[in-house]
Parts: sequence; C-alpha cells; structure tokens
Amino acid sequence: MGYRVFLAGASGAIGKRLLPLLLDAGHQVAGTTRSVAKAEELRAFGAQPVLLDVFDARALSRAVMAARAEVVIHQLTDLPKGLDPGRMADGSIRNARIRREGTENLVRAAIAAGASRLVAQSIAWVYASGPQPHAENDPLDVGAEGSRGVSVGGVVALENRTLHSPPLAGVVLRYGRLYGPGTGVDARPDPPSLHVDAAAFAALLAIDRGAPGIYNVAEPNRYVMTEKARAQLGWHADFRSPA
Repeated sequence: MGYRVFLAGASGAIGKRLLPLLLDAGHQVAGTTRSVAKAEELRAFGAQPVLLDVFDARALSRAVMAARAEVVIHQLTDLPKGLDPGRMADGSIRNARIRREGTENLVRAAIAAGASRLVAQSIAWVYASGPQPHAENDPLDVGAEGSRGVSVGGVVALENRTLHSPPLAGVVLRYGRLYGPGTGVDARPDPPSLHVDAAAFAALLAIDRGAPGIYNVAEPNRYVMTEKARAQLGWHADFRSPA
C-alpha cells in the first residue's frame, strides 16, 4: 500500500538516498528543499518538489496540507559541508535550532494536515555515561556542556515533540555516525557508525512498521543495542541502495 509522504529534507544526505526507495515502494512523495536547483532534481526523480524554509511555519503548514500527507518524515539538518571541523560549532547551533523550532513547526503542520505518523531523525551518540551497550530507554547526556550540550538539548526537544504529539504516532530513529555518498565521509567513522543507505532503509521501513517509540539504528557495535530496530522494523545494517 502506498502512502502520501511528506519528506522534509528531501535534498539532504539521507533524503536523497531515501527518495528513490520511497518512490520504488509506490509512495507519493512531496519533498522539501531550500534550493531552486535541487527542487528541479527532486522533480526529475519523480517527487513533487516543495521550495520552502522549515522556519516559515505558515508556508510549511500550507505545503503539508496541500500534499494531503499521511506520513511525515523529518530528515532536516543544517550542518557544514563535509562536516568541516572549523565550522561545526556554528553548525551545531543551527542544527539544534532545526531540531527545536523546525520540529515544532513540522509537528503542527502534520497534525493540521491529518497525518497519522511522524518519523524523525535523531542521533545515537548522546547517551549519558553508563553501562554499555546502551538501550533506547537509557538516559541521555542532558548535563553535557559546550557544543555537546547544545546538540543534546536539540535532540531532547526533537524527540519529546515527536513522541508526545497525539494523535501522531511518533517514531524516532537514533542514527549512528553517517558515512557514504553525500555525507562527506567515505571511511567508516568511530562507532556507532551507519551507512547512509542503511539509514534511509530504516526510515522507509518505519513508515508502517514498528510501534511508536525510539530505535537505535547503527552497525553492530559495543556502544548501542540495535536489536529493537532489527526485530520490530525488520532492519539490517548491510542494506545498500541499488542505485
């Protein structure tokens, strides 16, 4: 069964790998970007491009309503190209704002449009110190300071809004550190790591599989448990896009 999917962040690293998977699975996709050139790329793929900024709440609400979205997927980030270390501090602040304000706007738009499910991107390396591997119900590092504290605060805001916004069924995917096409990282990073195609695959599965809640999504490692994603979503880390 195909759904009407609103993909926020369709031209990002995961969004670009996820879009063809959604279309091949028979879903109708409206995908957002802030770039005119990238909007044309989305159209060429077969998606309905939506040119907007997630901080424009009214425009976002109109777009989700026009798409008659049944499922909303949140893959929005705002990090420097190639994860440039010299620009990561500023990038962390911008990214945290997207997680706070962007998620708020997206949730409100999804509810207003009558969507039933929200799948949101989070990260898997923000757990507080404690026994490893971490399960999804382990506490996050909310006492962190500096740029890590900024990131954790954004994650907490995103996850709380995603999981506690009835009648939306919220699914949070805590991704490992990404590598692969479009990420700016070719070699496998330190654990928890995750190929971008496997990240996109998890989002595809989460559209209609698994109970609402949090899922660690990463390659086998000693830092986080991934059994829940494998058991409930049918996910596996070795998925690679055929394209």
